[in-house]
Amino acid sequence: MFEGVEVLYVEDDPQVRESLVQTLELAGLTVRPFESAEALLSAFTPGQAAVVATDVRLPGLDGVALLERLLALDDTLPVVLVTGHGDVSMAVKAMRLGAYDFIEKPFAPERFVETLQRAIEKRLLRQTVEDLRTQLQDRHGIEAALLGRSAAMEQVRQRVLKLAGTNADVMILGETGTGKELVARCLHDHSKRRDRHFVAINCGGLPESLFESELLGHESGAFTSAAKRRIGKLEHANGGTLLLDEIETMPVALQIKLLRVLQERKLERLGSNDEIKLDVRVIAATKADLLKLSDEGKFRADLYYRLNVAVLELPPLRERREDIPLLFEHFVAQAAERYGCERPDLDPDKLRELMAHDWPGNVREVRNAADRFVLEGGGESLLPVSAPGGVNLAQQLEAVERALIEQALSRHGGNVQRVMEALGVPKKTLYDKLHRLGIELERFRGDRP
Repeated sequence: MFEGVEVLYVEDDPQVRESLVQTLELAGLTVRPFESAEALLSAFTPGQAAVVATDVRLPGLDGVALLERLLALDDTLPVVLVTGHGDVSMAVKAMRLGAYDFIEKPFAPERFVETLQRAIEKRLLRQTVEDLRTQLQDRHGIEAALLGRSAAMEQVRQRVLKLAGTNADVMILGETGTGKELVARCLHDHSKRRDRHFVAINCGGLPESLFESELLGHESGAFTSAAKRRIGKLEHANGGTLLLDEIETMPVALQIKLLRVLQERKLERLGSNDEIKLDVRVIAATKADLLKLSDEGKFRADLYYRLNVAVLELPPLRERREDIPLLFEHFVAQAAERYGCERPDLDPDKLRELMAHDWPGNVREVRNAADRFVLEGGGESLLPVSAPGGVNLAQQLEAVERALIEQALSRHGGNVQRVMEALGVPKKTLYDKLHRLGIELERFRGDRP
């Protein structure tokens, strides 16, 4: 888990340095020791995969001055200060300057290891986020539209480009929120039809009484409210692409007429006997099993087989979890720009929350979570309490975390220092958790002497 990140450790006492280096190495960490701040600075490269642990009292440049120098070179570098008993005020100053954490001597070696492991986790997450942002900036064409580095999404992109070069009608299958309309638009944008209209119609969003007129158009006087001629969606898409989303909701009577249009590539407006030739690619999108609906008599079998020639199946997000961080970072950037907000940092707890959720709403749900994350400044849970699918792993972990913290607060009468020691977490982390979980210290103060 911690491979690739080394601990740069500064300690002028050779015995202490050797002892703690050995402790860190036994814990599986890679350590590079230094006897002075100046020695570390000469070897440090901004952006390198490292965290720093340094004693505050050093000959020459002290730990706080080293902290300032390092953060001036790399403001995301986690720096842990090791302080003596009388240096707490200095350590508090260092925290204000941007130190990741401080440990007061004497301390248990295990606590030193755990603190540096958390620092490494933060560094790895920062590098992951920066890598994701670089990937987003470097993507062009279809890779910028259909995001994802999973094998499943690479296959989707290749399939889209292959079908885009043909005139074949296409059926797109996928759960709600998987991006069916986006894929349809990519099929259009990478085809020879890109300069003509892309027309999308949601078959489930129109009353049956208006559907035929919306799809085929009508002449003036074709029915009572037809005051003037209307060009239908099919005709408007002539030369381009028509997307029929949620085609499973199309009335059966309209399915017959659509089948005829697809077979003959001609249509008649309502109230007209004139045939209009069509050159249109039809893309049907559905989350339903049309063959099953056909067997049940709810969808015409002949239309199903007419559409089911070229098929694009979109994988749900739970089957390509490696794409979740990239999508989330993309939507966070969009939301920050749209709302004029700062882009919050993603901490390890929230990354775990992202990866643990099943995302029944797929990409659309990720976008909504990113919007909340930006609007709330990154401080709240990414997922609503009433998230679909019941209580997920992240919510269960949050409930356990809340219970442990509240038990410790009650046991120690709200004494933050004692709670930190009991739970083995630094002060900043504890306060962040209290804020995120909405736990008020005043409720526990006075419970015990």
